[in-house]
Amino acid sequence: MNIKLSQYSFPDDLKQMDIDDMKILSEVIRDFLIDKVSRTGGHLASNLGVVELTIALHKVFDSPKDKIIWDVGHQSYVHKILTGRAEGFDTLRQFGGMSGFPKARESEHDVFDTGHSSTSISAAAGMAAARDIKGEKGEVIAVIGDGSLTGGMAYEALNNLGASKSKAIVILNDNGMSISKNIGGVSQHLNSLRVSDRYIKAKSDIKNRLQNIGKLGNTIYEGLDSAKEKVKYAIMPRGVIFEELGFTYLGPIDGHNLEAVIEVLEQAKHAKGPVLVHLITKKGKGYEDAENNPSKFHGVSPFNPETGRSEKKSVISYSNVFGRTAVKLAESDSSVVAITAAMGEATGLGEFSRRFPNRFFDVGIAEQHAVTFAAGLAKSGMRPIVAIYSSFLQRAYDQIIEDVCLQNLPVIFAIDRAGVVGADGATHHGVFDLSYLRSIPNLTVLTPTCGNELAAMLEHALTINGPVAIRYPRGECNFNEDSIEPYDDYNWRLSEGRDLDIWACGRMVDTAVEVKNRLVLKDIDAGIVAVTKVKPLDLTELGSSDMPVVTLEDNSLSGGFGECFRSLSGVEKVISIGWPDVFVEHGDIESLEKKYGLDAESVVERICEEFERKA
Repeated sequence: MNIKLSQYSFPDDLKQMDIDDMKILSEVIRDFLIDKVSRTGGHLASNLGVVELTIALHKVFDSPKDKIIWDVGHQSYVHKILTGRAEGFDTLRQFGGMSGFPKARESEHDVFDTGHSSTSISAAAGMAAARDIKGEKGEVIAVIGDGSLTGGMAYEALNNLGASKSKAIVILNDNGMSISKNIGGVSQHLNSLRVSDRYIKAKSDIKNRLQNIGKLGNTIYEGLDSAKEKVKYAIMPRGVIFEELGFTYLGPIDGHNLEAVIEVLEQAKHAKGPVLVHLITKKGKGYEDAENNPSKFHGVSPFNPETGRSEKKSVISYSNVFGRTAVKLAESDSSVVAITAAMGEATGLGEFSRRFPNRFFDVGIAEQHAVTFAAGLAKSGMRPIVAIYSSFLQRAYDQIIEDVCLQNLPVIFAIDRAGVVGADGATHHGVFDLSYLRSIPNLTVLTPTCGNELAAMLEHALTINGPVAIRYPRGECNFNEDSIEPYDDYNWRLSEGRDLDIWACGRMVDTAVEVKNRLVLKDIDAGIVAVTKVKPLDLTELGSSDMPVVTLEDNSLSGGFGECFRSLSGVEKVISIGWPDVFVEHGDIESLEKKYGLDAESVVERICEEFERKA
């Protein structure tokens, strides 16, 4: 196809297109997405699945006057294209480039920054309430997936929005089920009927006339209304829960049928009060490899679009080591169970789920439930391992405190993607876990320096009769299954130094080694202590209080290890290096470390400045 996106001027051109033009556009967009994401990496399958939905949204509604909120936001690539940002895709998720998520600083069409799931309906309810209070016009639309709808916050918002009667549209992008043509045809007919002005007026006229003839009229109307509801629920059981929550339910509709989607959105636009539109879509639509393996193409590194194969070489990652070790522990201990929040394969628990299906629990995108569910298991004699990304575990902070640590229950938190993770940016960086976990009583916090140490720590955690958090980074690690030594529960000294010590947490030990080697050239002799136990803080390797100490951590300085060390060690001169008190943007880790002074060269410069100042 010779048509290119550069030929269009969005969003204006879309308003002038007919159905045939939009169908051609959908093909052009899919080709564009496959080409660009294969080069930069990113979220592909989810975006291929919402092409028609997004085109219809921008055809029917007038963004940004009509506010579109994308739940999670990883499926907003088509939205970015249709709001004039196609040229930015060459820098997608790269340092200094376009974000892979909605960002208000990027465009006025990104009305709400998102990155975690199940939040869109709450935000929409708030925006709709503000619009009503201020007497403004415009629609508010939340686009949420069936996966995000497993999060409890979504139901809290549905309950609140439905009760408020405020006009807002929730689009359920359901890519987890099939669609029946018969049900689709019946639902389209009922949708047209139920939101038509003539039908609503007829209902109102009948009600008024019957009520005007007194008690008998009210009884007849109530009987008719009851019969209508029973017939409606018998025909459309899928919409009952939403109807009960106060929504007008429209669907299910084939989300790849442009005419049908535009029609149902027009109906939703003219309906009164809260509306839920149920669309059935297919992840990876239009690209066979992604359709056949949507999980693989959810978030991808650069790949060959002809073969679908990643250009990234296969390596042993921390997640792999965790998964292998969890299986090993479960083989020898029948009380070991594993819990994840919709991230089984991503956290390394795929093999565990296949080997021990009765001891594996994927609770959906429900981190709060996952943690308290683990507490219930632990209280009943099981040994639960909860595998959750660092930035997602934040969502369960209260449950960690109240339901696990307060009762001193033996739950193991395997905290994946701790530290800066790169291209996904601020919503996904795990730079706060040391800060939010360090202050909780009863909790042991460990930070492995390599894959072997992670495996040893998991085995050690089973010997602790209380909660343990093990935080480890994204990406590859050194691992030799034949040389795993037991973890001795102490921080350990890697090398002695004459002029200062570097206390480095977890993966930052590698940076510390490079810093030490560079300092030798400047006649500064540094020792290194590998900090593997942050809480309770082990100070066994602490030397003289006169010896300057540099702390290195892949965590926010605010509330992090450096603050802890300074307050507990008694060392007079402490230089703390970590992430500053900002939300770190997206980009490759090397560029981010250089910008914020966490790379070896920057650390050396900082140390030399301190020594020159002292001299």
